[in-house]
Amino acid sequence: MTLDHAPRRRRTVHRLHAAPAAVATGILFTGLLATPARAEHGTGSGTGTFAGAAIGTVARAVGDARFEPGPCPKTPEPIAALEKARCGTLTVPENRAKPDGRKITLGVAIVPAAAAEPKPDPIVWLAGGPGDDAVGEAKMAVDGGLNRDRDVILMSQRGTYSADPVLTCRNIDEFNARAVGLVYGAPSTERLHVEATRTCRDQLAGRGVDLSAYNDTESAADYADLRVALGIDQWNVFGISYGTHLALIYMRQHPQGIRSVGIDGILPPSRGGSALTWSSARQGFDGLFKACAEDPACNRRYPNLSATFERLVRELEAHPVTTTVTVPGHPEPVKVVLDGVALVNWMTSATHVAPGVPRSLDELAHGNPQRIAEQWAGGKLSPQAFGREAHGLAYGIFCSEWVPYESQAEAIRDGREAFPSFPRSVLAQAPQLTFLRPDCDVWNVPAAPPSIRDVTRSDIPTLAVSGGFDSQTGADNGPYVARTLSRATVVTVPYEPHVVFATSRCAQEITVSFFDNPTAPNTGCLSGLKPPQFEIGP
Repeated sequence: MTLDHAPRRRRTVHRLHAAPAAVATGILFTGLLATPARAEHGTGSGTGTFAGAAIGTVARAVGDARFEPGPCPKTPEPIAALEKARCGTLTVPENRAKPDGRKITLGVAIVPAAAAEPKPDPIVWLAGGPGDDAVGEAKMAVDGGLNRDRDVILMSQRGTYSADPVLTCRNIDEFNARAVGLVYGAPSTERLHVEATRTCRDQLAGRGVDLSAYNDTESAADYADLRVALGIDQWNVFGISYGTHLALIYMRQHPQGIRSVGIDGILPPSRGGSALTWSSARQGFDGLFKACAEDPACNRRYPNLSATFERLVRELEAHPVTTTVTVPGHPEPVKVVLDGVALVNWMTSATHVAPGVPRSLDELAHGNPQRIAEQWAGGKLSPQAFGREAHGLAYGIFCSEWVPYESQAEAIRDGREAFPSFPRSVLAQAPQLTFLRPDCDVWNVPAAPPSIRDVTRSDIPTLAVSGGFDSQTGADNGPYVARTLSRATVVTVPYEPHVVFATSRCAQEITVSFFDNPTAPNTGCLSGLKPPQFEIGP
């Protein structure tokens, strides 16, 4: 998916994405004991030995997979955190049901630990999206201290920016930019949206891509192969946003060699779909509105903020507002149309800039849509919105693992439960998943086996972290996944949006302490957290 982003305090991995043409994240269990690598996949072949060799410096083939040291993967901009990285590629079958078929390559970067004597169990980073490139998130991992005393391994998930083939589709990004000037939820916009998706599919299929092979089952196997090919007996897993979806599938399909798992911005595979996005939006919005109500200055200036927001959604859906704004990098004024669907999607991302939300909604209520329109357009027209998201991977997951297991009626019902005052036309377009069902009709990949929707049952120590303002993957997903994870620690960091590791020093401290002691992370910093200081307009 590709979420439509409001400006953020940092580049977050956002997100569930959804509807790429407009979008925008077990049963087997093994504890801490790792199975020796060679016992799992055979002796393999390769040069050199692993004794004393730094991770990522030895070529090795294991079954149908091969790691080859080499240059670091490409990134859209230079990343200082990669300057000392050890890099290479993992080559795997595109479709493991066809082992003699096409091979694909995945970029790998290993950021060395800052400590002189690293601990032997590195951390592998699973990116958000679906469709974000893990290698491009090296700075986030390093800034959060993950490589303090462990190597951090980042591999481009299949189809993403530094993989080959890459499943980005610039025409979708260009449509998203154009869509700011359209009535977002209109049937005419849907037709254009679906046509952009069809064009993307045709382009990728024309290049020989097996679109059915870009899914969580294949990606989980990629990571299992990477661990063995790198000669690692045990590692730790850290997934953010959609990466938590992949992590939960990975830890039940390939539990061998996993010491611990951290998940932040939790997206349970058993819940994936429109219902999840509606309930998450309700939780995140309510968290922000409650914080404003508990702040005397915010409550005095912006009373009944929740009612104001819902009224604006209804009014804009009936009578969309058109304005023009100036967007950095675009000398010409940009036309922006705000309807109810657009406002819901803006709000879903705007929890990342929570201090300004009450003022923005109040200005809109008094006839001034500029702040919201600037943010709505700015996210879609920024350079970072073009050519980076692997829409082919996103649709591969949504259309095989989500849409087949949730009806349109169920989606609308759950939307109405979360927001009973919203008109049906708004409820028909779940936040972050606009027009996903017709998009999947043209994407045309087979449904994944029903087992993909199983809950993950495991005794692997797990840290389940959420933000109190997370309107993309609601905080109740932490307790939900912990029901079947016997050694889970559940943490909600108040006043924080989606992916708290990216914004909260406290969340970073908790996460690093968890990997040091997976059964007793240090959560003491939570007691000192304070609500945001909301902007108060004239």
